[in-house]
Amino acid sequence: MISFELSNILILASTTIGLLWAVYNAYKLNRIKIGTPNQYNNFQDDYQDHHSQLLLEIASHIESGAAAFLAAEYRYIGVVIILLALLIFFIVEPVLGQAWTTVAFLVGALTSIISGFIGMRVATFSNYRCAYCAQTKMTDAFAVAYRAGCVMGFALVSFALLSLTILLGIYINWFIKDYRDFQQLFEAIAGYGLGGSVIALFGRVGGGIYTKAADVGADLVGKVENDFKEDSPNNPATIADNVGDNVGDIAGMGADLFGSFAEATCAALVVCSVSPSFYYHPTTFYYPLLVSAAGIIVCFIVSIFAFVGEKENFDQVSNALKFQLILSTLLMLPALYYVAYLTLPERIFGLAPVDRQPIHAWLCTVVGLISGCIIGFVTEYYTSHSYRPVQEVAQACGTGAATNIIYGIALGNLSTIIPVFLLAFTAFISYSLLSMFGVALSALGMLSTLTIGLAIDAYGPVSDNAGGIAEMVGYPQDVRHRTDQLDAAGNCTAAIGKGFAIGSAALVAFSLYGAFITRASNSLNKHPLTDLGVNSPLVFLGLLIGAMIPYWFSAFTLKSVGRAAFEMVEEVRRQLAERPGIRDGREKPDYDRCIAISTKSSLQEMFAPGLLVILVPLALGLFLGPTAVAGLLPGILVSGVCMATSSANSGGAWDNAKKYIEADLCEIDDIVKGKGTDEHKAAVIGDTVGDPLKDTSGPSLNILIKLSAIFSLVFAGVYDKSAWLLCAMTTSSSGCPA
Repeated sequence: MISFELSNILILASTTIGLLWAVYNAYKLNRIKIGTPNQYNNFQDDYQDHHSQLLLEIASHIESGAAAFLAAEYRYIGVVIILLALLIFFIVEPVLGQAWTTVAFLVGALTSIISGFIGMRVATFSNYRCAYCAQTKMTDAFAVAYRAGCVMGFALVSFALLSLTILLGIYINWFIKDYRDFQQLFEAIAGYGLGGSVIALFGRVGGGIYTKAADVGADLVGKVENDFKEDSPNNPATIADNVGDNVGDIAGMGADLFGSFAEATCAALVVCSVSPSFYYHPTTFYYPLLVSAAGIIVCFIVSIFAFVGEKENFDQVSNALKFQLILSTLLMLPALYYVAYLTLPERIFGLAPVDRQPIHAWLCTVVGLISGCIIGFVTEYYTSHSYRPVQEVAQACGTGAATNIIYGIALGNLSTIIPVFLLAFTAFISYSLLSMFGVALSALGMLSTLTIGLAIDAYGPVSDNAGGIAEMVGYPQDVRHRTDQLDAAGNCTAAIGKGFAIGSAALVAFSLYGAFITRASNSLNKHPLTDLGVNSPLVFLGLLIGAMIPYWFSAFTLKSVGRAAFEMVEEVRRQLAERPGIRDGREKPDYDRCIAISTKSSLQEMFAPGLLVILVPLALGLFLGPTAVAGLLPGILVSGVCMATSSANSGGAWDNAKKYIEADLCEIDDIVKGKGTDEHKAAVIGDTVGDPLKDTSGPSLNILIKLSAIFSLVFAGVYDKSAWLLCAMTTSSSGCPA
């Protein structure tokens, strides 16, 4: 087994490689100078000067809009973070006896903020460069979009792992006096995951409301009412739509997956802290971190082989991106095996009914890794226009928007079947091997290729933005064709990423639930968790309330998008009515006004769903104790996973059915045809309905599932000390907590 020192050296080496690779890719992007001859072009004329100036002007609007929103959002979230930190310090810390949880919470929140900012900054830095390079050939544009994804993926994961390792090292050196301190230490470390999740929640919800308010407004008024082209510069909401791609799909998505990484690691640490075999070999506590470190090295090797050939078509780009996912999965298998045998003791006891070996830990990570990959490709099958399900949705547009929506809902419901079976068997196998520690390891295995997953996810919005910018600049049609091919491939991989995010959220939440039960069973005594059967009234109460929470949460987010979109629609209609010259390009739209509406609306609307996730578990725990929360968490998990999968896949299918029609790819009974037809308008309506499902409600449910669990884990001791209502109902007032 390796020593503490060698563990830290290996983690430091992997994070250094990841950060250097991110810096190198950022340097290569920075070398692309707009309007001057460089490695991506060799032309310079008046035509190019004009378009380069317009390109930079549009890019400036997008960059300033995204930065302004993120700054305002973080100011508001900062207030929530301070209030929660005070709550933890004055309520949770007296139970633990130290201020370590508060510090971990603040470090996790700060790391998540920096991660989201890095992602947004690199996206706005790269999208117009991608459009610029698409003037020459698609390989150049692909390289820009993929490099941007690598900057985000490697920077985020490396920085997150580095900050958690430093925090853990400090705590071990300052906190640990004897082996009994390890359990309390990792209960405090759980605050790191909570900090990341709180930022992710508001980032996902706020960014999702922003982007969909602009998108719905642009589609309904621009496409349906005025027959504008996609991303037409005559549409006042176009710039706001492009800004939304960055704040929702980049900053929000980055914070979301950072939260998954932090929570899965914290859950593994809390669960394994009860095993005497880990006390006797404290170096093994670095095992969850070394899994992620190995993932950085593997993803670095895989990213070197990311390229496309000279054929400018969708299949070539899509296959190149999928090859990255498959190759990283295959290379992780031996890497995970080596890490398990390098780090874990030969005999693992105290976690399962019988003693286990490193091979069992490796199997848990492998099951999670392979399940995540399969779930991703199943999601692609249900949301890509290359396959029958989306083609059926496109065909349904031939009889109007109603049948299109009916088929989309049915597709979303069907798409939950295989992922749920995979998650169920993954959890069952992992639990059978190493109990709840095995479930946490399966979540870490699924997230072990997170670096490549983030790179490919970020690639999508960058190429999507590039297409919109190319349209607004007025580049020739062949440029838009190249960016559309890149965007189409990005849509497929984005669907894979959403499936991966939902699957990992389910396993992370289950492992956090195990950590909650572990902590409750070992540290609570006033209201011990002795009866967790469904026939327990408190557990059944929690299950019912938990199953309802995702519906309540989705109602909040969908209505928020609807209200924000209404303001956007009214603003776009007003501008077109008062300034008719906008329609034919004689007058310039007021893009900034639309950006301001999206910013204001999203910031106002994000707090109700955010507070719901925090206040319901807190209220239930304070009034009814930890047993009710032990029912609440699985209720949220089971209901939320199915709802998130169905919402994301229905929205993705409607989106790609619209693109299928727009690209004139349809030859189904000569019913569905290209842009401007009634079928296309029906598809646009379906896409508009699906937009908040796939980009706001669905992704936000991932965080609802995880945040409710990590919040309950951190506050577990408080729930037992309180339980006011339960106490009043079962004991005399003199026995109740003060």
